[in-house]
Amino acid sequence: MNLITSRENPQVKTWRRLAQDGTAYRKASQFWLEGDHLCRAALERGVRPLQIVLCASFFEEQGPQWAGLSDQLFVLPDTLFASLSGLESPARMGFVVDWASEKNILPDAMTVVLDRLQDAGNVGAILRCASAFGYRQVLAIKGTAALWSPKVLRAGMGAHFALHMVESASEADVAALQVPILTTSSHEGPFLHALLQSNALAQKCAWVFGHEGQGVSDSLMALAHQKVRIAQPGGEESLNVATAAAICLHASATASC
Repeated sequence: MNLITSRENPQVKTWRRLAQDGTAYRKASQFWLEGDHLCRAALERGVRPLQIVLCASFFEEQGPQWAGLSDQLFVLPDTLFASLSGLESPARMGFVVDWASEKNILPDAMTVVLDRLQDAGNVGAILRCASAFGYRQVLAIKGTAALWSPKVLRAGMGAHFALHMVESASEADVAALQVPILTTSSHEGPFLHALLQSNALAQKCAWVFGHEGQGVSDSLMALAHQKVRIAQPGGEESLNVATAAAICLHASATASC
């Protein structure tokens, strides 16, 4: 066990960057997980931490059960741990995990394509839906919120560790997919429920979800094999993108049920 008490310790500064800078993981090739829920979710998927960081009170309560997971265990005073956390209510433990950029595309995998989604909460929620409904791959077009940022990791609630995720994917990558490409539209294509009723909705496919304000780009929309509308009998102009994604992904996942 290594005890650190100084805010100026280089290791503390590194953790603070990982915890508070949404893209620091790309340069460091490491990402920060905070809180026992996320850390346990990672462990359940076979992820092992490079470093374990515990606040002193948590170490007193649960230190022995975490100590055997890494040979780099650090303990910080509670106030020092709180200073590096990116949470309003800091958790009391964190992992540092090795990260490497994924470049390979799985052409025949059930896929979610994120086209320049800006909101970390939306991105994390869609990742969670993708994992829950059996999708294997996520392609994030350049301009999408950083997938391994602390905010997206928190919103994803552990879904990251079940998915093959490629950042800065290109339209050529999407075009290379060997599954039907579907996207939502506010005014084109059949209604989703009608496709389900007629057994015409592809189960193994790629869904494209676009920017919160601008929607899916015209060039990606042109790649779609099917444009789909979601019925909104209440008359709202549009749905939140994460809500629309949940509806679409669930529909495809259960299309043959």
